Amino acid sequence: MSAPQLYTMLWTGGYSVPPLFCFLLTAVGGSAGRPASDHVSFVSPPEEPVSSHPLRVRYCCSEPAVVHLEVLVSSDAGAASPVFRRHWNCEPGPPRIRLLTLQLPDLLVYRADWNILRSEWVLGIMLRAWVVAAESPNDPQNALAHVLVQLEPVPPFSRPLKQHQLCPRWDTDLLWRIRRDTIPRCPEEQEVAHFLSFLFASTGENFGITRTLHRYSNEVLEHNRLKALFFPWCLFSTWLYLTQPCKQHLCGILHHIDSQNNYATPAVFLTNSGHLHIQVAGEHREPAAFMVNYPVHMGTWCRISVAIRGREVSVTVACVDDEVETTHSVEHRFRDPVLLDDTDGYFILGGSPYVSGVAGFYGPSVYYRRRATSSLNEVSVPEVIREVNLTGWFKSCQQFQAELRGSVAEYTLKVQQNGQPDSPLDMYRNWASGKDSLAAVSQCKLWEAPPTSQRRQAIRLVQALLNKHGPGGVKLTSVGKALYSSSLCRLSKEGSALGSGKVMTHLLQAGCLGDRRALYLSSVLYNAGLGVKRQRSKARLLCLLAAQRDWRLALLHLGHLHHVGEEGIPPDPGLAYAYYSNIAAQTSSDKQNPSSQQKYVEVIYLNDEETLKVQTNENDDLFLWLKLQARRGVAEAEQALGRMLFWGQQGVSADLQTAAKHYERGAVNLEDPVSMYDYAIVLLKGQGVKQDIPKAVVFLKKAADRNFVPAINALGWYYERYEQDYVQAVKLWEQADALGSAEAAVNLGVLYAQGLYPGKPADRFTAYTYYLKSAQRRHIDGAIHLADVWIRGIPGQVNRLPLDAVLWVKWVSEQNGFLGAVLRKAMDAYLHQDWSKALVWFLMAAESGFASAQFNMAYFCEQNPGRLLDDAFITECMWRYYNLSIQTQDPSPYALLKMGDLVYGASERKRRDVTMAAHLYKQAAIRNDPQGWYSLGLLVQQGEVLPWSVLGELGLWELLGADNYTVLCSLFRRCRDHGDLEAYLPCSLALFYAQLQSAWSLHGRTLTLFGAVSTAAASLLVLLCHLGRTNGRPGDPTMNQDPGEDEDGLYLGTGEKTP
Repeated sequence: MSAPQLYTMLWTGGYSVPPLFCFLLTAVGGSAGRPASDHVSFVSPPEEPVSSHPLRVRYCCSEPAVVHLEVLVSSDAGAASPVFRRHWNCEPGPPRIRLLTLQLPDLLVYRADWNILRSEWVLGIMLRAWVVAAESPNDPQNALAHVLVQLEPVPPFSRPLKQHQLCPRWDTDLLWRIRRDTIPRCPEEQEVAHFLSFLFASTGENFGITRTLHRYSNEVLEHNRLKALFFPWCLFSTWLYLTQPCKQHLCGILHHIDSQNNYATPAVFLTNSGHLHIQVAGEHREPAAFMVNYPVHMGTWCRISVAIRGREVSVTVACVDDEVETTHSVEHRFRDPVLLDDTDGYFILGGSPYVSGVAGFYGPSVYYRRRATSSLNEVSVPEVIREVNLTGWFKSCQQFQAELRGSVAEYTLKVQQNGQPDSPLDMYRNWASGKDSLAAVSQCKLWEAPPTSQRRQAIRLVQALLNKHGPGGVKLTSVGKALYSSSLCRLSKEGSALGSGKVMTHLLQAGCLGDRRALYLSSVLYNAGLGVKRQRSKARLLCLLAAQRDWRLALLHLGHLHHVGEEGIPPDPGLAYAYYSNIAAQTSSDKQNPSSQQKYVEVIYLNDEETLKVQTNENDDLFLWLKLQARRGVAEAEQALGRMLFWGQQGVSADLQTAAKHYERGAVNLEDPVSMYDYAIVLLKGQGVKQDIPKAVVFLKKAADRNFVPAINALGWYYERYEQDYVQAVKLWEQADALGSAEAAVNLGVLYAQGLYPGKPADRFTAYTYYLKSAQRRHIDGAIHLADVWIRGIPGQVNRLPLDAVLWVKWVSEQNGFLGAVLRKAMDAYLHQDWSKALVWFLMAAESGFASAQFNMAYFCEQNPGRLLDDAFITECMWRYYNLSIQTQDPSPYALLKMGDLVYGASERKRRDVTMAAHLYKQAAIRNDPQGWYSLGLLVQQGEVLPWSVLGELGLWELLGADNYTVLCSLFRRCRDHGDLEAYLPCSLALFYAQLQSAWSLHGRTLTLFGAVSTAAASLLVLLCHLGRTNGRPGDPTMNQDPGEDEDGLYLGTGEKTP
């Protein structure tokens, strides 16, 4: 664009001068094609804004005209606006100069102070003047002559302070002096949204990462965003590693769901042929899509970038394999405008309730909201992907699998040809006897070479399985299971836990061959550093592999990791929810299908002796006593036996058939409503007995007639499921809900959500209220539905609460029966004093993030039964797991006290932290543990000063500012008066010692003098008594007196007669 064109655009734009163009001209005078007699110019105009400037305007005109002068200011707000205006008449004649004072607002000239509340930040200031004929409208386009000068704006904090002719009040002046040098900062805006910063293991199911975006706080950014709704200019980028092809028609990679639960811009899917399907929403929300012809490769990291530039969408797929980069791009232009409102609804990486996700791994994913950046042209693999090194694992694993397949094939062929493969001794005998000539002997095959020490065990297992099952009966997954079982046996041997490095190779091989348990166990060992060097990157790699294969404990571990965070990994509620929602859904399904592999999750602490005593088994006295009571007709005993056998509680193995028999006896013989309900449920579902729905309904009605609430709810479920009678089902569920049934509440919520409630339309908010009620009554399905609402929200009705959503699905996940099985194996091994086995199982449970398991692991390390662990591991173990166990809503007071001791004690690991120790002891005291009061007292006794916040939360406001002795005695009194018999004696002695120590410090000299005088007096008295006895003579009148009396009848204390 030429300078005259630019000037014309500036001039004719009126007051809508684009801010960026205001800086391009410094002064423009005259007018092309106009007579020289029409002229206007500035004489020495200011270079920057000033408060009061004598401005000289030189002008002349050839006919009666009007001279106009104004100052325009442009800012982030958009169009330029005038801040100063003047005009005057011009008569034909020679050039004249008019002097006027240019007055600009203080907010453009001065720095903010006590009187000027804000100093405006401007992009440009333009001083202009023009001459128009007297009879012409005041339009710069009709100017006979014009001039324009740019004033250089000064940043607000570089401007001078105004010398006011006023005196501020003292308080106003003081406040201004305090904050005058404070530079305000704009709030951080989410112009670049990081959807994912770590790796996400996607199982290919309906679980993904939910992200929402908010409006900009800055008015300008928000104004520009709204203007660009139908002309977006943005870019979405995500890294993807596919492990399996899409098994559905479409699998979700990244999709946007609006507030009406429709697909919005953009929606990126993978087809079952491996191609990308890109979909957008048009101006009227109608969908439009196109397909990328280039397929996405499996087994390599690919960066998928979708850039939207108005109606044009470009897709770039860049894959990196062994530093070799391949890039393919495609562009598509839509006919209609593309609508993108990124604050409407939510974005999902992976699967959702509407579409399954891809099977593989997601890497860092970014959304550039305001620019389609070109910096992504260079492909650089993110550091987090390099550190985890998934590609290296899969290549090594594929090589190992190929070698095993070759061995299996060759060994099978040899068996088929010769019956049995020749051993080396047989081959030698044949050669020595001449049966095989040298010429006939072929070279050794690769499989015939002696296996390496690392792979010898796998080869032996292959040969053993072939010999057992014959050719064709060996699968690599079977070899993996056998490797895992043998590795676990070696780890569980007494004293072998710290030598787990020897079996790590076999665990990794088992994981490569498809055993998810081996992947998780090896991840646990690397993360804890048990027997191997601690390597977090390897631990994360192996746990991601196990989670991608849908192993429950690995999902729990990753959910906990992203919930609480770790060094280098900040908490991420969205990512934590993606893992927890998966295991929560499995928990709900597992509850409906109990099996011997599951156990009821019990919260047992190793320092709780009473709970440990009630752990039993089928041959234990407690179990046998319950069986005896059941035979005697005790309904509670039948209930307890049925519950223990059905769910596998208190150390009893699950046995559905035997549990059903106990339910039947309680229902038929004892007519116990609880047993009738339990028996009806197993009849309805066919669990442990043959399914018999009519018989189940009979028992349900009997139990409901006795007002047993679960039976009323179950009857409603029967009418809804088998009779499709929603009216009767709702009637029963409403009755059960009024009586406090958690399951009835969630059932009603589902009816409202799906629009199945008779006579009422679908109502998500009412459904939400029922979900909330059900979750508060501790029902797992109610908690899952509640979390699903809170992670996304209901526009205009329910705000998003991602942290609370994570807590609910975490609670559900920790009820999983497979976690319960691990906990039970650990507890059984501990009770049987199988220390090495208990250590391994406690460690696996603790790494899942379950609080009581973390406590038990720390307690096990502290006690160190069997002396398995060294001091370094014990210290690290206690620090890690006690610390993790207290990061829950209801931590154990014992763990709080132990962590307080650890942070207070000086060590090489960390510096002493008195404040943290005081807060930990305080939490233990608040949880009604007298040891918390005692430990706080010991802190004070050591000369430490407790923070005021600690005393305040303990309700000891009267001790604020008191001396240490007063605080100490008050704390020990609280400990003594707690009511715990075990704490009474030590707290009383501590209080007495504190009082004695205080008395000695205050009256030490007096007590010393008193003690000396008392000692001297006692010594003198004893001496006098001794002299009195030894000085008596025969014939002395006193000798005839009664012993023990003197002449006056006073007792002398001898008690013996003098000879």
